[in-house]
Amino acid sequence: MVEIREVKGRKEIKRFIEFPLKMYKNNPYFVPPLYGDEKKLFRKDYVYSDQCDTVYYNAYRDGKIVGRISGILQKVANEKWGQKRVRFTRFDSTDDSEVAKALFDAVEKWAKEKGMEEVVGPLGFSDLEREGLLIDGFEWLSTFEEQYNFPYYRKLIEDLGYEKEVDWVERRMFPPKEVDERIIRIGDRIMERYGLRLAKTKNTAEFIRLYADKFFEILDATYAEIYGTVPFTDKMKDLMISNFKLIIDKRFIQVILDKDDRIVCFGLCFPAIGEALQKSGGRLTPATLARLLKTIRHPKALDLGLIGVLPEYRLKGVSAPLLASMTKMMIDENIEYAETNLNLEDNNDIINLWKNFESIQHKRRRSYVKKLS
Repeated sequence: MVEIREVKGRKEIKRFIEFPLKMYKNNPYFVPPLYGDEKKLFRKDYVYSDQCDTVYYNAYRDGKIVGRISGILQKVANEKWGQKRVRFTRFDSTDDSEVAKALFDAVEKWAKEKGMEEVVGPLGFSDLEREGLLIDGFEWLSTFEEQYNFPYYRKLIEDLGYEKEVDWVERRMFPPKEVDERIIRIGDRIMERYGLRLAKTKNTAEFIRLYADKFFEILDATYAEIYGTVPFTDKMKDLMISNFKLIIDKRFIQVILDKDDRIVCFGLCFPAIGEALQKSGGRLTPATLARLLKTIRHPKALDLGLIGVLPEYRLKGVSAPLLASMTKMMIDENIEYAETNLNLEDNNDIINLWKNFESIQHKRRRSYVKKLS
């Protein structure tokens, strides 16, 4: 018999956080989230506490933890999209249909009690969190930004009546030996036509001080109609800067400004730190920090974090100079490859951008939805 316990108290919180860390401990493709970040979920002053209701469950069989799940009622998202939904996230389970059913039954019951009509996921509090169930590409190392899961999760979820809502695809891209002269010429013409220039700063701290707020304004505009997104709050901005401050490096940020110093578009990349974190158990020990710092200074790969374009420039070809600048950066820094992370399968604007690189589509993730009866 499966027992479901709502997560309350230090002991249950610890078990909730540690369950996937232990289950995937020797998996060669899993990259753990940071333990400290996961603990913050349970604080009353958590960044999303003013816009979300949450619930967390652990599953037990014969006194041993065998699964976990979380439910999120994202009020801002529901209002924005005109929906009555609860998101499920952080679902992990042994290969046991009874365990999966008990966990999802608990979240669905909670959703109904809240007056909701659908359960959707895996989706986090916002688009900044790990999202999507991996359904293809299990033999590739996960990135720090994305979650890994065993292949059997798909059957467990689909057998409970969950159906595809959207898919994301991920690509591994390989920079050329030199920048395509055609793209350089087109980029130069675009820059001259609209009076644009590349931003230059002394260091990363100055870069964050000058441009961080504008980044988020463009992100809100760029991703306003993208699936599952919510507007950035000041707390969300601070959280993102705090979470990524260690790995933000101005070498890997390309920003194009207009004559009034407005950001027109940008490409934000991070050193790929997945491999450095694999053996950490999610904890920033001195040994982990040493591996991280070495990787950040001399990365062999990048994670393509975010690309933003002001709406009024989307049809003016500014992707050409941005692409040329990003390509030159990867060549200059001897980057072997870059991971795109999640791109919606029908987001043709971003998918067409990657056609300028040699690449392989190697992963696919899915968000599911179920109507509650």
